[in-house]
Amino acid sequence: MFSRAGYALKQTFSQIWRNKSMYLVSVLAITAMMLILGIFFISFVNVDMFTTTLNKDYNVIQVYLDENNDGAEDKAVEEAILALDGVDKAIYESKADALVKLKQRWGDNAYLLDNLQDNPLPNSYLVYVEDKDAADYVAEAVTEIPGVDDVTYYRDTIEKLSKITRFVETASMIAMIFLIVVSVIIVANTIKLTVHNRAQEIGIMKYLGATDWFVRAPFILGGIVIGLVSSLISTGAIYVIYSKIIGLIQADVIRMLSVELVPADYLVFNLLIMCAALGVGIGTCGSIISIRRFLAK
Repeated sequence: MFSRAGYALKQTFSQIWRNKSMYLVSVLAITAMMLILGIFFISFVNVDMFTTTLNKDYNVIQVYLDENNDGAEDKAVEEAILALDGVDKAIYESKADALVKLKQRWGDNAYLLDNLQDNPLPNSYLVYVEDKDAADYVAEAVTEIPGVDDVTYYRDTIEKLSKITRFVETASMIAMIFLIVVSVIIVANTIKLTVHNRAQEIGIMKYLGATDWFVRAPFILGGIVIGLVSSLISTGAIYVIYSKIIGLIQADVIRMLSVELVPADYLVFNLLIMCAALGVGIGTCGSIISIRRFLAK
């Protein structure tokens, strides 16, 4: 058993070396395809996380108060809001507090707001609803309360992100299926050329009684090597590129959306598992298809 395994490994690396240019082309092609898959995967994970976070954290309706309101009128608005079904609490946010928040979001550009002669932001209430089902009702009901000037509700943002998530998910599945088929064809053609180069040797082995699996093993292992090497290269490249992107835009994303991008260290582990599994599957399928055709003759 061990002698057979040793022979298979020896023949695998021997044929890879003899046909290194073909194997190199296959590795580069499949690496490029896995890079594309990795981009779809990263996009889907981050958009999905944005949507989940918004659904969880943004169950808030911001109710802007009329600038002509006095303290008593603002208090009356608060009481009317709290009387609505589904409202958990209402927190008053003064225009001064709103400006401080805005400066925090603007980060290094906050100095631009120092030139404002008057604070243009209105006073408001941050209305927290008990559940998402009540949010639509509350958002519509508060517009009828006297003293309310405008309402901001994040449902539109959530719905848009949900649509983007579904689109990315569908596009990822279509791209994955297409790229996997193309990758299997590339591996199959590479192994087919290798098989033809060893046609006479294989014929002698079959004449001497070698089993089909004994003949297949080096070619299947060669296909698996192509898949694994491609997965390692693509995962490493994606990790480097994604880490650079996080360093450049992470602060801006947090400031604008209050959401962090998925950490590169966490993502690369899952991506490596996905790419390695795909690589092994692609290599195995491509190899079996090629050698099966030859052995069937």
